[in-house]
This record gives sequence, structure tokens and C-alpha cells, in this order.
Amino acid sequence: MTQPSRPRAVIDAHHHVWDLANDLPWLKGERIPFRYGDYSAICQDYMPVDYRADIAGWPVVGSVYVEAEWARDKAAEESRWVAAVSQAEGLPSAVVAWCDLASPDAAALLASHASVSIVRGIRHKPAATSMPTEAKRGAAGSMDDPAWREGYQLLQRHGLSFDLQTPWWHLEAAADLAKDFPATQIIINHTGLPADRSPEALAAWRRALEQAAAQPNVALKISGIGLPGRPWTVAANGPIIRDAIAVFGLDRAMFASNFPVDSLVGDFDTIFSGFLAATAALPGSDRDRLFHDNARRIYRL
Repeated sequence: MTQPSRPRAVIDAHHHVWDLANDLPWLKGERIPFRYGDYSAICQDYMPVDYRADIAGWPVVGSVYVEAEWARDKAAEESRWVAAVSQAEGLPSAVVAWCDLASPDAAALLASHASVSIVRGIRHKPAATSMPTEAKRGAAGSMDDPAWREGYQLLQRHGLSFDLQTPWWHLEAAADLAKDFPATQIIINHTGLPADRSPEALAAWRRALEQAAAQPNVALKISGIGLPGRPWTVAANGPIIRDAIAVFGLDRAMFASNFPVDSLVGDFDTIFSGFLAATAALPGSDRDRLFHDNARRIYRL
């Protein structure tokens, strides 16, 4: 099949910028366990000029910055710093900020974020297990935790969405969260993290996505699907992309680069050309939804 032409416009639904003059412990200090392995290559400044070099040739007209794990006591500063970068550089277009939803200080921090005009949502990684066999409901700091939910319910007051990064084996809890708070938009990050590509694991991943997708206020970002130590390829990731779209449909899925993190497995052109190749059978208007329209609507750009 012939590779389709590039879309007329792209909104990159998930990326980062950073200046190491700020307080980013995971980039400046001791290396942490990381799903792509050694990440030394990204432990340097990554500003809009660097992002624009990476996206060259792609018509990126907007983008969504997602919190970059600043020192947690600097969370309010992070959203304001990104807003200043946006004003000076013309991107990113929106911010997903960080807040510990179980914290006694959550209400104050959410109000601070909400006062920044380009903040659209919050990301907080709820407590999770490292393996599906260890998954259980009701853990402290999880999506079931009453203290965590107390903070979560404040998102609606501020008109904020919620970016959820959690392994697929916790999506049952996400489905219940979505059902209990139907006015809050949830956006699952990084395709639900299908790292194990065994047939059994992928079948379980699909079932978990289906549970979450049954709730109309849940959407999915197709990103972060690289494999450690392997280059990003359509052969490895095309089935993941098509399955994710089949589950969530053409109006609740969107493509994102996760740059510069995913530069560890492929350059921007490789990944976005891969998204294009994986969806070559779709009409151009459908691809436009995945590359642009859905992100624009869901992040209110």
C-alpha cells in the first residue's frame, strides 16, 4: 500500500520541554529505573528550538506539554515556567500540570494551576504495581483511595481534565473512576503501556482498554510504545496502533510523540511516519482526527 501524504495539520498531544537550570532531579541527579533503559541521551536541555528541529517537515500547529517530573515542591513554578516559554516561543499550546491528588495541599495547588491560562489538565501517577499478577484494588494512593479521590473530584470545579499514566492492569480502576466522575475527561497516556508483547499479555491489554473505553469520558493517547533496546518500527508497533484505534474509535484516540523521551527509540519522523503507515487504510479525514482534530477538541485548543 502506498504511504499516504502527511496530514495538513498536526497537534502533538504529548511532549516535554525542559531547561536543566530548573529543578528536575531525574535528569540532573542519580539515574532512576526507566522503561527504556539508559536515558542519558536526554539528560540535557530540550527547549522549543530543539523540539522544532525534531519536528521539521511535519506541520505541527499546536502541542501539549505534559509535566516533566520537576521537584514536587516546585510544581506551581513548573506550570508558570511553561506558560512563559509558550508566550515567548509560541509553543507549547497547552499544559498538563502535576498535583498529588491525595495531598492535603491539593486544593491550593490545583487552584494555582487553574489560574494559569494554558493549563488544561493534571497528571498524577496513582499507586501501581510493577506486574499484573500483583495488581489489587484499594491500595493507598491508588484510584480507589478515598483521599486520592477527594483531590480528583476537585478537577471538575476547575474545568480540568486528567491525564492518567498507569499500566493497563489498573484500567479496571480507571473505568470505575470515569464512571463515578462522568464530567471529568480522562486521557490515558502512552497507550496503556503495552510493554509485554506476548500474545497473552496483548490480549489482556486489549481487554483492559475495552473496559476503559466503555466509559465515554475516557480517551487514549497513542504514544510511548517503543521497546527498550530496539528501534521503533511499524512492524513492532503497527498492530498496537490499529488495535488501540479499534478499541477507542476514531474520535477518542490521538497521536503523540512523547518527545524527547521517545527519541531514545526513534526520531520524530520515524514515529510519525509510522503512525501514518499504520493508518494508511483509513480515509484522510479519519487520519486528520487522530493527528489533529481530537487533540484540539479534548485539550480545548
